[in-house]
Amino acid sequence: MKYVSTRGARDLGSFSDVLLSGLAPDGGLAMPESIPTVTPAQLEAWRALSYADLAYEVMRPFITDIPEGDLRRLLRSTYTEEAFHSPEITPLTPLGDAGPDGGGLYLLELSNGPSLAFKDMAMQFLGQVFEYVLEARGERLNILGATSGDTGSAAEYAMLGKARVNVVMLSPHGRMSAFQQAQMFSLQDANIFNLAVEGVFDDCQDLVKAVNADADFKARYDIGAVNSINWARVLAQAVYYFKAYLALNLPAGQEADFSVPSGNFGNVFAGYLAKRMGLPIGQLLVASNENDVLHDFFSGGTYHVRPADRVAVTSSPSMDIGKASNFERYLYLIAGADAVQTRGWWDEVGQSRPVALNGTPHWDAVQASGFRSGRSTHADRLRTIRTVFDTYGRLIDPHTADGVLVGQAYRRPGVPMICLETALPAKFEETVQAAVGQTPDRPARFDGIEQAPKRFQVIPNDVQTLKDFIAANLTPREPA
Repeated sequence: MKYVSTRGARDLGSFSDVLLSGLAPDGGLAMPESIPTVTPAQLEAWRALSYADLAYEVMRPFITDIPEGDLRRLLRSTYTEEAFHSPEITPLTPLGDAGPDGGGLYLLELSNGPSLAFKDMAMQFLGQVFEYVLEARGERLNILGATSGDTGSAAEYAMLGKARVNVVMLSPHGRMSAFQQAQMFSLQDANIFNLAVEGVFDDCQDLVKAVNADADFKARYDIGAVNSINWARVLAQAVYYFKAYLALNLPAGQEADFSVPSGNFGNVFAGYLAKRMGLPIGQLLVASNENDVLHDFFSGGTYHVRPADRVAVTSSPSMDIGKASNFERYLYLIAGADAVQTRGWWDEVGQSRPVALNGTPHWDAVQASGFRSGRSTHADRLRTIRTVFDTYGRLIDPHTADGVLVGQAYRRPGVPMICLETALPAKFEETVQAAVGQTPDRPARFDGIEQAPKRFQVIPNDVQTLKDFIAANLTPREPA
């Protein structure tokens, strides 16, 4: 399998090449030349597989440069009961019974990993495969990432102890929950660097892209990425859509719907990838908070980036994003893999101009893709958390509440609705306490983490300051 850029660059190399490179040289995102499909017979054969072996079947067509035995070993080392605290890895939990129509509301548990967020599902694999590829090539990698709350801790926990990897993680100063900040800033490992940027998540993301756009600097300091711009993240996340669907034991071809809290569009795009591969997904629901640029698009056909000063601070902060990077991958597929069209659209985005598809043939393709959307407010989240707790005895975090709210609004008779869990409630104690009047439990390993010594640095929203930090703290590549 070879990879291409959404903006036209053709041969980006193999999976291992795009794994280490992050953004394509032309600023686009890596995509496979083609998307392989699975048959109903294959799906049925996969039903009894362990999570790790299912991951192999889903991911193998995209990862042809790593020997079969090695890839199986990496996946089996990643998806263990010890790491994810469940033999199922991603348990599918019904909320109530299926009802007379056989539909049912389900919660897909994705937050039992090391950092208590769904990002662990892909990031733990990245930690394993980074180490494998770098060791094979005799190279090092300096990961530069941006986080709105959960990517950072998931990446840092995955890279702890990795001798060939350093992590420089940017986060919006003062815009994460106390637990999220403590998870990252309490890490004292020499290969972890936390930078709190005076701005919002989109500023952090733009700084990462600006450094990646400087090809000489990127090469000199071996800069890579773990944000969902990294194709490996999206591919690994597609696996749990297959796992959830197969856990339902539906008749061949019967659809299931998924509701996905979404800010940067990576998690829900992984679902779209699974659908394009042949998984019988009906609706893919994009659940937004008050920062509803994605809802604006899927409900009205216009995508307009929200500038930093208009990104609201909400009680589901990991979705406080005004520009969804992975949306470019979706536009690329909607355009029929037309990189020229995709570049034109994204140039409009880069110039803060709206991309309006309503009334065009491309809008027909959007509507046919199965995406629907909804938004929620702080009051909606509190009410949903309280209702789920009172009705089903289950505590959920505010992002998951966004997904449950939208999922309930779009339920169809006889069709299961699977709501993706985003994080454990312990990461957002203040909001959960406001909703149900009690503090959610947390794993014992995180007791008192907010009081632990913190190691981080505040920097302005300035690319040169970031480059100066990298140059002062990381070792450059030796000249050829």
